[in-house]
Amino acid sequence: MPRPLSRCVASMRMRKVKWAVEYLEQSQKKAAHPEENRGAWRSGNTKLHVELGCGKGNYSLEMAKLYPDDLFIAVEKNESAAGIAAKKFDESECENLILIHGDAADLNLWFAEQEIDVLHLNFSDPWPKKRYAKRRLSSAGFLEVYQSLLSKNGEIQMKTDNGPLFEFSVIEFLNAGFILSEFYVDYRRDPHPEDAVTEYEEKFIRLGQPIYRCVFKRGDGAK
Repeated sequence: MPRPLSRCVASMRMRKVKWAVEYLEQSQKKAAHPEENRGAWRSGNTKLHVELGCGKGNYSLEMAKLYPDDLFIAVEKNESAAGIAAKKFDESECENLILIHGDAADLNLWFAEQEIDVLHLNFSDPWPKKRYAKRRLSSAGFLEVYQSLLSKNGEIQMKTDNGPLFEFSVIEFLNAGFILSEFYVDYRRDPHPEDAVTEYEEKFIRLGQPIYRCVFKRGDGAK
């Protein structure tokens, strides 16, 4: 069993939005006690996607529309961002969309071993200072947990605008035994209608900044 993660995930940097914080508690799409569903999120052949750090929720919402037969669970620590996402989810007609308001450090409390099919890391906090490297969502401590929670054919899909974080992450994935499946240093130079655009991604595309993307599959040697 992988060691517990420290509570070190940075929340989205945004000012407190009072209405969003208040709304969060009444949301119909928020999982009040996600630990109670551990091991029982999926039904039948449903593919389970989990987005860590969903922000205001646009990516998971649009992906849920694209793939109505899959289940999407969006995780967000920041109360205001989570509240905004919750309102969007509630107002949508998507029945395959759930919000978890919590810290990604608790991931193995909410999900059982080999339960997650696709893990999405979109524009995660790069924690640029070396002394904070362990806080990155693609650092070794997190990857150990992901290996345990991903299904046999599970994968991690990562997007970022941060070159140094991308380089760090690729090396960490490889060192952890993941298998590289896709690799882009300018992902949006070609259309990818199969993958929704995040809020951050829209900004970077308008600025002409390249989007880095990689997909790593769970290694055969994973426990």
